[in-house]
Amino acid sequence: MTQVVPKWRAVLLDFLERAGWSAGQVFIATLLAGGVSSVTELPWKYSVTIAIGAFISSVILTGVQYLSKMTNLAFWPDLLVRLVKTFLSSLAGVMTAGVFDVTAFDWDAALNVAFLATVASLAKGLLAREPAAPNGQVPPGASPSTLPTGTYREAVDHAPPPPTIAATDPPDGGSVPDGKPGVVLGEAGGSGPAAGDPA
Repeated sequence: MTQVVPKWRAVLLDFLERAGWSAGQVFIATLLAGGVSSVTELPWKYSVTIAIGAFISSVILTGVQYLSKMTNLAFWPDLLVRLVKTFLSSLAGVMTAGVFDVTAFDWDAALNVAFLATVASLAKGLLAREPAAPNGQVPPGASPSTLPTGTYREAVDHAPPPPTIAATDPPDGGSVPDGKPGVVLGEAGGSGPAAGDPA
């Protein structure tokens, strides 16, 4: 039996999944952008600072995406939006790691980090989707998210939730209120046969 995750929890998990991956990808990209060196020479503090900035940027961009109701997308548009967000989050993370001065800012390093993080995001999105259908097409419901499919769909779908059983039950367990027309099943309906029944 599939357990349904509450909407608020699914949305929270979606925010954390997107921002967490962005932060991780930017962290690794920052370490790699520095070139091969010993572990002690790697820019650990700088990488953590940039990753935190990317996490915050991703949360803000995801919030904008939710507010504009642009979350329920097919696989390829969803992946493209994630790549753009990762690129922007990476740039924002690099910019917030220090005092931003357009005349002294190292754009080459920032773009290298953003490019590496975006490539990592593309790889993650392609690996996260379900196996391709026999005809080579992306299966319906596939997503670049690493969340379980049901949780992800609960988060991004905008359709109102289906009514509960209690909401669809007739009042008083099936009885018709006094003064209201209606027929209660199991009781005689009248003196003549129902329409369509043989006489």
